[in-house]
Formats: sequence, structure tokens, C-alpha cells
Amino acid sequence: MCTTYGYIRVSSKDQNEDRQTIALKDFGITDNNIYIDKQSGKDFDRPQYKKLIRKLKLNDILVIESIDRLGRNFFEILEQWKIITVNKKAAIVILDMPILDTRKQKNDLTSQLISSLVLQLLSYVAQVERDFIRQRQAEGIAAAKARGVQFGRSPMIRPAQFDTVRESWLQGNISARAAARHLNISHSTFYVGLKNNGREITPCRPLIKQLSEKFS
Repeated sequence: MCTTYGYIRVSSKDQNEDRQTIALKDFGITDNNIYIDKQSGKDFDRPQYKKLIRKLKLNDILVIESIDRLGRNFFEILEQWKIITVNKKAAIVILDMPILDTRKQKNDLTSQLISSLVLQLLSYVAQVERDFIRQRQAEGIAAAKARGVQFGRSPMIRPAQFDTVRESWLQGNISARAAARHLNISHSTFYVGLKNNGREITPCRPLIKQLSEKFS
């Protein structure tokens, strides 16, 4: 007996998957057969997808809303398509592209050919679109930097008593934590200020351990 599964991927934990869920349920897929990954598409380490692929067997059906849910780029999409349809011998249904429904193509060579061409074209378009978005983002950031826009955390205003408190700390009169409390800044920010002699006290977490060892 074959089973129909649904797969949903959203690019971050904050993104809502309701639209995809509704589409899959309208297809008749039950909640316990819908697998959801909420993480960045930066890598393909998707635990729910991998779990679903392990469960797929001969003649099962995998339903997804759009082709780009299968992978990040042209080659990944084609690879996953092959794993599902050739290795697993399961069927795929792409809801927003009815021609990509392998249930109808088993004995129809013309449909298989057309589907294959459409799949490769759509996979290519999906990758080009992602590359274009990344290029526009990079160009936007470069243009903003050229205009003097600063990214990241802005430097904090240097406390007026920093030099006095720093000197007291150097003489051993107060601890670093007490000095930080007196200046109303964090312990780690105080250490960064020590490294820069108070000129720049923007917190820089990777340096905390190094500074702690140096100034302890």
C-alpha cells in the first residue's frame, strides 16, 4: 500500500509555513505525514527531509508546493529528483506546476520528456533567481558602504569616568566586574575597552577569553 507524504521547507524559524501546509492538506495529506524543516537554505542538512526520504518506498507519493523546496540550486534539485523517482521509485507531485506530476508519466514517453525539460528549466530559473538576489544584496551593501553607511553594532559612547576607573582597576583597587558595574557597561565590554585604551568599546565577543587571560 502506498503512502502520500508532504514536505515543507521555510528559510528560517521565523517564516510562516501556513500557506504550504494548507496546500498539502487540501491535497488530502494528514498531519502525521507532513514533514517540515525550518532553517536556512544555506546548507542542505535538513533532518526532517532526510527522515522523509528514508521512509519513502516504491510507489509512495511526495507532494511539495514548488520545485525550489527540493534544493538550493539546479544540481541539487535534479539530484533529489533522481533519488526520489529513480532510486526510491516513488512519485513526485509539484502543486504549482501540474506538468511535474510523475504519477501520470510511467508509460508515457512524451510526458516524461516534457516533464524532464520543464524540470531542468525550472531548476535553472530557481538558481538564477537566487544568484541574482545575492548579487543585488552584495551590490546594495557595497553601495551603502561607499556612502559611509556602517553595518553592525555601533560604538558605545565612552563613559566619562573610564580612565579613572581603569586606573583604579590597574592598581588592584577594584575588580573588573565592579569596574564594569560602576561604568554601567558589561564585563566583556570593559575588557574590550581596556584593550583599546577606552577609545573604542564596542563589544567584541571573540576577544573576551583572550582579553580575560591577558588582563587577569
